[in-house]
Amino acid sequence: MDLRTGTEYVVRNWVCASLRETYMDLMNTAQDADLIINGEGVLAARLVAEKLRIPWILTVLQPLAFLSAYDPSVLPALPAIFQLPGLNVIAQRGIRPLSKILSNAWAETVYQLRREIGLPPLEGNPLVDDKYSPGLVLAMFSPILAKPQPDWPINTILTGFTFYDGSEGGKQLPPDLEQFLNAGEPPIVFTLGSAAVVSPGNFYEESIKAVDSLGRRAVLLMGRNVPPANLPSSMIAVNYAPYSQLFSRACAIVHQGGIGTTAQALRAGRPTLVTPYSVDQPDNAARVERLGTSRTVARKRYTAKRVAKQLKKLLENPNYTARATEIGVTTRAEDGANIACDAIEKQLEAA
Repeated sequence: MDLRTGTEYVVRNWVCASLRETYMDLMNTAQDADLIINGEGVLAARLVAEKLRIPWILTVLQPLAFLSAYDPSVLPALPAIFQLPGLNVIAQRGIRPLSKILSNAWAETVYQLRREIGLPPLEGNPLVDDKYSPGLVLAMFSPILAKPQPDWPINTILTGFTFYDGSEGGKQLPPDLEQFLNAGEPPIVFTLGSAAVVSPGNFYEESIKAVDSLGRRAVLLMGRNVPPANLPSSMIAVNYAPYSQLFSRACAIVHQGGIGTTAQALRAGRPTLVTPYSVDQPDNAARVERLGTSRTVARKRYTAKRVAKQLKKLLENPNYTARATEIGVTTRAEDGANIACDAIEKQLEAA
């Protein structure tokens, strides 16, 4: 979750460190497959598809994946540079070459494995400009966040968000949380999603102080972190609750800017305060701030005083709520899962 080194750590120590094992597992699994659909992190999927000579589809979940020169993006390692007034056009033109330089060494395992299994060398970097399927690329986020650009792959379909939070299986809000929500005014919800929650830092401690100073109610979604002792009756801490059932009952949401959490907050139509941790989160935070639904606090500056000040601006300015409500209506009208499924079926038929 480190802003500067987090992306490299994930690629080097998770994705590429297990590339050979993933390749062998997937090769054994896909022997009779007609099609492979994979996310960006599964670099072995392309190798298996090429080796078996079957088509593959790449899915991307956030706009940053395209590093478009025509659409402002924020690199996690250099967030401030890409938001400097007057330098944006220059910075965006250089974002893809710079990303290739920064990550070229990370992909050495991919180049080496391709040689070992007899596949031709790549023309570019498999993490940046040579990662897209020649058959179909599914951009599985809302056009509210980013619209198709001239430098996107021509075979890209923008589907809209595809939501999942466990509620499809009938999971309900915990009874004590339901009782809390019914007992007073809509609370502020604090969450760090599914990844940043394992490295929260001072997020929950400072959040509690901020809410207390505002005299507001709060819900803390804490994952496996130990709930703080002696919480006032105006706050409740639970390990998890389905966002689709909780967010719409909040007055505001404070979160880390992960694409899944961002999507659910937009669908709920609630204003947000984002404190991005790493990877795509700084870029997502910048995009929702440009929409007029959100404000941003840097992780290193996340203090009770600053958070309370930003939340006060967010909640006392009706424009944020109005804009979030408007965006929520638009987002709820999207049908991302079905659009994606239709595109996948067409690709399979063509194969």
